[in-house]
Amino acid sequence: MMPQEEENPDGTREGNRDGGLVLLHGPKSGSTRKQGCDPFAQTQRSKLQHRRARINQQINKEMRMRAGAENLFRATSNHKVKETVALELSYVNSNLQLLKEELEELNSSVDIYQHDSESISVPMIPLGLKETKELDLLVPLKDFIREHYGEEGVLFEKEIKELMELRQAMRTPSRNEAGLELLMEYYNQLYFLDSRFFPPNKTLGVFFHWYDSLTGVPSHQRALAFEKGSVLFNLGALHTQIGARQDRAALPGLNQAINAFQKAAGAFNYLKENFSNAPSLDMSAASLNMLVRLMVAQVQECVFEKMTLLRAQNDFLARLQLAQEAARVEDVYSLVHQTMTQPHVKDYVPFSWTTMVHVKSEHFKALSHYFAAIALCDCPVPSEAELPEQEKAFMQFHITMPEGPSLRVLLQDPEERRKLGKAHLKKAIMKHEEAMRIHGLCKILRKMDILQEVLSFAHKRSLSKYSEIDHEEDFFETGDAPDIHPKTHQKPEIKSPNFSQVKVTDLFHRLGPLSVFSAKNKWYPARRVHLRRGENGFGFTLRGDSPVLIAGVIPGGCAAEAGLKEGDYIISVNGKDCKWSKHAEVVQLLKSTGEEGVEIGVITLQGSEGPKAQVDKKVAGMSSGMLKSNKENSRKSLMNSKSASTLLVWSKKSKRSKKSTYIGVPFTAVGDNEAMY
Repeated sequence: MMPQEEENPDGTREGNRDGGLVLLHGPKSGSTRKQGCDPFAQTQRSKLQHRRARINQQINKEMRMRAGAENLFRATSNHKVKETVALELSYVNSNLQLLKEELEELNSSVDIYQHDSESISVPMIPLGLKETKELDLLVPLKDFIREHYGEEGVLFEKEIKELMELRQAMRTPSRNEAGLELLMEYYNQLYFLDSRFFPPNKTLGVFFHWYDSLTGVPSHQRALAFEKGSVLFNLGALHTQIGARQDRAALPGLNQAINAFQKAAGAFNYLKENFSNAPSLDMSAASLNMLVRLMVAQVQECVFEKMTLLRAQNDFLARLQLAQEAARVEDVYSLVHQTMTQPHVKDYVPFSWTTMVHVKSEHFKALSHYFAAIALCDCPVPSEAELPEQEKAFMQFHITMPEGPSLRVLLQDPEERRKLGKAHLKKAIMKHEEAMRIHGLCKILRKMDILQEVLSFAHKRSLSKYSEIDHEEDFFETGDAPDIHPKTHQKPEIKSPNFSQVKVTDLFHRLGPLSVFSAKNKWYPARRVHLRRGENGFGFTLRGDSPVLIAGVIPGGCAAEAGLKEGDYIISVNGKDCKWSKHAEVVQLLKSTGEEGVEIGVITLQGSEGPKAQVDKKVAGMSSGMLKSNKENSRKSLMNSKSASTLLVWSKKSKRSKKSTYIGVPFTAVGDNEAMY
């Protein structure tokens, strides 16, 4: 947890931080939503997303029809009705299957997300965004403001509409940095929404509807955690689309793709670790684990492509490193394929995804053997000075040592090098052919020309090299080359979301500081008290800032007679709102009053009879979470409680309190951190 920040006199900051997220409470100039949202863009990607939304709506309609038919089938005892309903169910199930197949084809349209470049590169797998329904928050939030905060809800219509506009904009983020910032802005804004409007033991009565990214099956929950998790999922999905669109034929594009896929892995991993019990399959632990591994594998593939650009083509050690990098890519894709074929994931992941991952696994295994053969056959025999370094590298190159002469003899004998290189090429050709066979089993992948070109080119290249080194007088039987030890020079990094990247404004700043004016706190109706200054001042002591707390009331004094109590918060002085006012500002307002006295508006938190009781209550609240089954909400509750207790444990603000002036009596029976007036 990062250290608390104190608010400025104008109330522009309150020191809440959510896992590194800087939460501002003052006016913010400029918003990313106009830049990061383009709902009318008619790109191939946007058309694909519009088709996805249409299919989601049709799936939702068919599932409602199926649910109604199933209920009728169970309820009726009439055989004719049962037969009619059973026939209708068969039609509905058939329509659902067709719609899911159409959606699977959309999810398999990975070529649309790729960079339009003349260079040939293996396509990456991006994710489509989760779709959501429009949400009208105007009435629920106005009602909550009136009932909980005692304010007129109509006065906050502007803020509510701005929140709804932000939610509408984040449904169609642009595929660039501005789109990412838009999603992050809304995700961060949900922190304030949670704190302001979602009490621990009551729901707002609003359902958040989201469609599964891969199946289109609708889900809904009242919990704001479902909304937050879905937005975070889309953040990861947008990173995958940005990564897939990069031109990986050049180093800058490769670095951007690596960064995007690492951030996608971080978003999915954060979602897996901090959210649980999601109602949709795409956010289940098994699916998120698969997505994290898929993103890591795509990072590793980009690292291999980066190595091919950086390494010298005629260097023996560089070729060995390329072979080991390719073996590492094969290794991680094999792990992804195993994950995709597990029982809970197999029927959920598109078949084209599983097939492509399997194809890539075989393809990169073939490449590892090809580069091993190139290192042995195309690179010159080492000199005596180069031999020790090459021998050391070759000792760690194979998983098992190749049969035949010693390494020193092998490296110095061109014929022995050719024999082992021929064995590696034979295995490379076999793996290329296996990759092409698996590719041909999937109808969707067969339509993907770019993947077909990559596989065909690599296969022909290996065949050509084999023909070049194959001699007619070869009477030896080509042996089986050992597999290559996987090794990488750039390990993928799972980059968690940086919530402090986008600073957000509390749209409902006017309700007051979250430390007091939040959904988890309850207070008695606001009271207006008229005070006149007595011989010994007003007769109370004040502590803290935003809002200022009445820490003590002198028995028999003016404040006690007027009905002020220890633990009251000052929210206004002579009609001026003081919820965000600093200690010195409230003191100045009190000192400027004349003989006519001053009118003070105060509130009392329920269950609080004094500052000690208030502190105890806040500290006790630290142990409670919004949802016990939801780690994200538990983490947020803990952060809220800490910020609240910081405001109430006044020793942290002693320096500011000592600087305050006082009226009437000297500090005799007053604590070090208090000021009497």
